[in-house]
Amino acid sequence: MYNQHPNIILNGNSDTIIWKYLDLSKFLDLLLSQRMFMSRSDKFEDQYEGTFSEPTFEEIKKIATNNPKFLDYYKTHRENVVVSSWHTNEYESFAMWQIFTKNNEGLAIQSTLGRLQEALSAERHFEQFIGEVNYIDYKKEHIPFDDTFFPFLFKRKSFQYEKEIRVLTDVSHKNLTINDGLKIQVDINTLIEKIYIHPKSENWYKKLVIELVHRLGFHFDVEKSDLESDILI
Repeated sequence: MYNQHPNIILNGNSDTIIWKYLDLSKFLDLLLSQRMFMSRSDKFEDQYEGTFSEPTFEEIKKIATNNPKFLDYYKTHRENVVVSSWHTNEYESFAMWQIFTKNNEGLAIQSTLGRLQEALSAERHFEQFIGEVNYIDYKKEHIPFDDTFFPFLFKRKSFQYEKEIRVLTDVSHKNLTINDGLKIQVDINTLIEKIYIHPKSENWYKKLVIELVHRLGFHFDVEKSDLESDILI
């Protein structure tokens, strides 16, 4: 279930191109389960995920002086918010291939913001919200805390290259224990517009991915990355 959150800003329109770079095992899990994995926010490699900048933290500490539970809530809340990260870019990103795939055998899902929003409507139990990540100086700039999702839509400026859009779900009211993350239902044919194979992959790997996609009954295009096209001289 997808609804636009009244406080979350999303500047992109429905035609905005988005990408997810992943390895073959995660891609197959997506196709076989027809569910999208969302990672628990405190399990990300960046230890600052879901935390506050220094000016905001000082403000929260003052409030927590008379209300200790206020600070405890924000600490435990990270365990109840799950995230799916997408990269916005008109074109493929060499940096994203390098960071999110290994052994020249990854692939990239190309979609659009509109497709993502529509695909999420297949989920009936958990509500998702989509927002853009803001990149700030955590030593100087303020993160608002009047909305419980806001800490998860800010990252340090050193991550600006990610140009990230996030799908967010809060499971606090579900009384669930989330381990590494949560899988939510998605419409795969709506979600995926095209698949790109790693630019340095072998031809057999592309054929394998095409065969797997077709055997599983999906019909989206599978192409070799544009980054490995022939050199003209």
